[in-house]
Amino acid sequence: MYIDTHAHLTFPEFAVDLPDVIQRAKDAKLEAIINIALDDEALQKSIAIANDYPGYVFTAAGIHPHEASTWKESDYQRFKDLAKQHKLIAIGETGLDYHYKLSPIEQQQTVFRKFLQLAQELDLPAVIHSREASHDTATILREENRGKLKGVLHCFAGDMDLGKAALDMGLYISFTANITYPKANVIREAAKQVSLDRIMIETDCPFLAPQDFRGKRNEPSYVVKVAEKIAEVKGLSIEDVAIASTRNAKQLFRL
Repeated sequence: MYIDTHAHLTFPEFAVDLPDVIQRAKDAKLEAIINIALDDEALQKSIAIANDYPGYVFTAAGIHPHEASTWKESDYQRFKDLAKQHKLIAIGETGLDYHYKLSPIEQQQTVFRKFLQLAQELDLPAVIHSREASHDTATILREENRGKLKGVLHCFAGDMDLGKAALDMGLYISFTANITYPKANVIREAAKQVSLDRIMIETDCPFLAPQDFRGKRNEPSYVVKVAEKIAEVKGLSIEDVAIASTRNAKQLFRL
């Protein structure tokens, strides 16, 4: 009934009890988890987890903008080969992050463009990260869109200028549990504006635990809290949100 469209199960926070985490997700009526791998070690671990839970855990892979400076030209072919081996269902996460600027902005933009090109060449969705970079994110999405761009703005922060640009291109918008935080009025207002047929839900775990679990490790089962809050702000039933967000995820990621 739910799909966590963005998790990081290879992080050390899950090293001890991953089987329990997966079981709680199943108990919470999650139909699938999309695991995002951000480096080579995480990618191999994610593929192994997907093999352990076939048809339940799926792998997407990319290079986080923080690590854009690690990009090598050979990476394009490497990710392409992995996708052709049916080990990836999406490209990313990829994008821009100007908050810390851990990689130079120019390098972030170059790598973002490369991954958008690759996603379209492979006919796979792109998982897009944007933090304090809305204008440049929208510009690059428009410039790189060859009419085949599919994807999702993950962990949407509520900037509807970027949101509308993405929606105009047919992309989805994914909300995480920061929508439950008391000061997250901008994000909740955005959830009101985004039509249900363009919404997905995620945890971005182990980060951004819902308000009820603030300060603790986040995990996929808590994605239900995201659905509950979206239902509340849109005046819908949680079943409506669960059905629509799951349908959207299945359509985008071809699950």
